[in-house]
Amino acid sequence: MKYEPITVSQLNNYIKERFENDEFLQNVLVKGEISNFKHHYTGHMYFTIKDENSLIKCIMFKSYTANLNFVPKDGMKVIVFGTVSVFERDGAYQIYCKAMQDDGLGNLYTLYEKLKKNLEAEGLFAQEKKKKIPVMPKVIGVLTSQTGSVIRDIINVSTRRNPNVYIRLYPIPVQGENAKEKIVQAIKIMNEKQLADVLILARGGGSLEDLWPFNEEIVARAIYASKIPVISAVGHETDFTIADFVSDLRAPTPSAAAELAVPDINAVKNTIQNYTLRNKNALKKKVEIMRMKYEKCIIRKPFSDPLYKTENYKVLINKYNDKLKNIVINKYKDTRNVFNEKIQRLDALSPLKTLNRGFSIVSKNNQIIKTKTSLKKDDIVDLRFIDGNLNARII
Repeated sequence: MKYEPITVSQLNNYIKERFENDEFLQNVLVKGEISNFKHHYTGHMYFTIKDENSLIKCIMFKSYTANLNFVPKDGMKVIVFGTVSVFERDGAYQIYCKAMQDDGLGNLYTLYEKLKKNLEAEGLFAQEKKKKIPVMPKVIGVLTSQTGSVIRDIINVSTRRNPNVYIRLYPIPVQGENAKEKIVQAIKIMNEKQLADVLILARGGGSLEDLWPFNEEIVARAIYASKIPVISAVGHETDFTIADFVSDLRAPTPSAAAELAVPDINAVKNTIQNYTLRNKNALKKKVEIMRMKYEKCIIRKPFSDPLYKTENYKVLINKYNDKLKNIVINKYKDTRNVFNEKIQRLDALSPLKTLNRGFSIVSKNNQIIKTKTSLKKDDIVDLRFIDGNLNARII
C-alpha cells in the first residue's frame, strides 16, 4: 500500500477534527493553578493552569472575560469550564475557556501574602526607612544575569545619560533553587567592599515561580540591611515582588532603573547654566532698581538744599553703583570659572579618556590591577580597551 504525503496543515486539521468529534473534550471542567497569566490589550486572557505534574495552555476570549467576578492572577487556584481544541497554526492543543471560578489561592501566592504581611508589620516597608538615591553616583552596581537584554538595556541607558558613570556588574542567577543565596551574597559583598554608590537589582519578567527568589525572606532582609541604596527592577511593570516593597526605590523596568540611578549630564549642565543666567539677571534687576531709587531721590530733593550736597550724594551713589556692578561681574566670572574647572576635572577623570589615549585597564576578578606584584604566573586577567574587552594569561 502506497502512502501519499500530506501537508502539516492537513495533519493539524485532521487532529483538530478528531478533538471536535470527541464529546468529552467539548465540555471539560478542569481545576489547577494559574501561571504565566497575561491580560492582552484586546481583552483576551492567556494563561496556563497546572498541577504537580502537568500543565495545559488556556485562552479566554473577551466575550467571556466580561462575566468574571474576580481578577485572575498567577498563583490562584481556579476551576475552568470550556472546550479542548487544537490551534492549527502552532499544532498545539489548549482549553478555550468559557467560564472560570476562584478555587482558592495557590501555595506560592499564599506564602507571598503571608510574608508580605509579616515584613510590613515589622517595618521593613516603612517609607521613613528608605535611603535616598545619590544625586551624582560615580559607580552603579548591577546585580543581574550577565547574559540577556537586562544588562544591555541598563548599560545603554546609563551610557547615554552620563558616559562617565562606571557600571559594575555582579552576575547572579535570577531564578532557580540556589538563586536566593547568590543574591544575598552579592548584596553583602557589594556592601562590605563598598563597590558601588547605588545598586540595581534586576531581571526580566516571568511567572510567579520564576520571580520567586525575589520573594524570599533572606533576600528581603539583605536588601533592608544594605547600607548602599537599592533600586529594584524585577519583572514587568505589573509584577510586584517582596524585593520591590523593601527596596529604597522601585522601577517598573530595568531601563527605568538606569534612568532613576543615572542623572542626565546634559540636563544637569543646562540647569547650572539656567541658574547662572537667572542669578545674573536678578543682580542686573537689583542694580536697575537701585538706580531708579537713586534718581527718584534726586528728583524729590528739596530746592532749599545746597547744590553741592546734591552733587556729592550723586557722586557717592555713582561710586557704589559702579562698585556693585563690578561685584556682579566678578561674581559671574568666578562662578563661570569654577563651573568650567569642575567640568574639565570631571572630563579628565573619565576612564574613557584614558582608553582613548591608547591605554587599557587591567582587572582580575572585577578588581583593578595597579601593580605587577598583584599578579602571578597563569593568572587570567581582563583587558579593557576603548572598543571592547579581551582575556589574557600572565606568562
